[in-house]
Amino acid sequence: MSEEILINVTPRETRVGVVENGMLQEVHVERASRRGYVGNVYKGRVQRVMPGMQAVFVEIGLERAAFLHASDIVRPPLPEGAEPHGNGHTTPSISELVHEGQEIVVQVVKDPIGTKGARLSTHLSIPSRYLVLLPHARTLGISARIEDEDERARLKEVLGGLIGEDNRLGYIVRTNAEGQSAESLAFDVTYLSKVWRVVQENIARAKVGERVYEELSLPLRSLRDMLTDDIEKVRVDSRETHDKVVKFVHKFMPSLDDRIEHYTGERPIFDLYGVEDEIQRAMKKEVPLKSGGYLIVDQTEAMTTIDVNTGGYLGTRNLEETVYRTNLEAAQAAARQLRLRNLGGIIIIDFIDMNDEEHKRQVIRMLEKGLARDHAKTTVYPMSALGLVEMTRKRTTESLERQLCEPCPACGGRGTVKTSETVTYEIFREITRAVRQFNAEKLLVMASPKVVSRILEEESAAVAELEEFISKSIRFQPEEHYSQEQFDVVLL
Repeated sequence: MSEEILINVTPRETRVGVVENGMLQEVHVERASRRGYVGNVYKGRVQRVMPGMQAVFVEIGLERAAFLHASDIVRPPLPEGAEPHGNGHTTPSISELVHEGQEIVVQVVKDPIGTKGARLSTHLSIPSRYLVLLPHARTLGISARIEDEDERARLKEVLGGLIGEDNRLGYIVRTNAEGQSAESLAFDVTYLSKVWRVVQENIARAKVGERVYEELSLPLRSLRDMLTDDIEKVRVDSRETHDKVVKFVHKFMPSLDDRIEHYTGERPIFDLYGVEDEIQRAMKKEVPLKSGGYLIVDQTEAMTTIDVNTGGYLGTRNLEETVYRTNLEAAQAAARQLRLRNLGGIIIIDFIDMNDEEHKRQVIRMLEKGLARDHAKTTVYPMSALGLVEMTRKRTTESLERQLCEPCPACGGRGTVKTSETVTYEIFREITRAVRQFNAEKLLVMASPKVVSRILEEESAAVAELEEFISKSIRFQPEEHYSQEQFDVVLL
């Protein structure tokens, strides 16, 4: 299987596409306006100690001083024989932990919002693909989402063997390490050791307000999480980003150096691979299948539903065979759409009803095969009596649609608008309500051109009756910029 990573860079936006056999499978977007500080580590200086709040303000080089609470400060180890503070659980006074003017290494855990500065912690953590490094804790933890006890024990044993007994660093095994080989974990341990060594060197020479570790930008983050031996090429259309990628890969994944390529073609890289068209298609509800059938993908707050339809596919043998073939193709397409649209949470796939149990098993198998290359954790449950397949996909970031789109101002995200007939009768009701409340000689109604033309053509008799009933004249004025549901009744 041919697999490539495409990196498209423009001044304010970076996009990463994963293409398998010429077809887009994943797309990730990062915009300069939304790049936060979370995960970055700074050398700061305590500006002000506030004992009443058990907190301090720390200068880290941002516009506003950042906030650090006593509970987010790593406590120094106790001298031998010393008793723990209080009952061992209470947080010491902030004045005992830090003092004004003290230099301190901190990590941003929450971005500045409104008038509030960033929230900080001195409990540093540096993530890799399968692990999180905790430099100030000697713990070895496994994500609670890995529920299989045998797998938890295996991961603990593998990691224990990799880091040895004299290791002074702590690690947490991330959820997506489930089922991974010892080689994959060993790669991450080596990667994190190198990163931490660089961070320590940066801390030693940094001045107050300087960043000593930055959470990776989208291109580097994507390579950290996705670049494996399976990837044939990484094509980057920006010289500057290409140089950064080359340095990063050479430092942390030297065996994959030869996979990086600077794309200099005249056509935009995403156009060349049809990625732009695929992104546009991923915004639509309907997904056509080669057989003539189609999927309807509906994303709601609670869950995502995927409905399978045969459409114009008639098959060549009989109905059961037609349904089976459509469902097989739909299972493959659905798996791809989940990755492409980055859909997470609960997903329900409504396959066309099948009677043959073996056909049902094959369709589930095809779905699982399609999901096997998905970087997000997925769980598929057996098909129900109604032909529904329930599954979950780990939500990592917002879906593609939520990143690129906003609710329609005309329908408020409902997906439908009131008909011009419905709006007409709402206007009539509003007119009768208004004349009862206020005195006016005549009325002016402003509404969308479609609604006004309907009133003047199809409802002219009703308007004449209404004018007679309220003993006032009504004038209708079309407003081009009004949505179909929008209108105003003005008393003159």
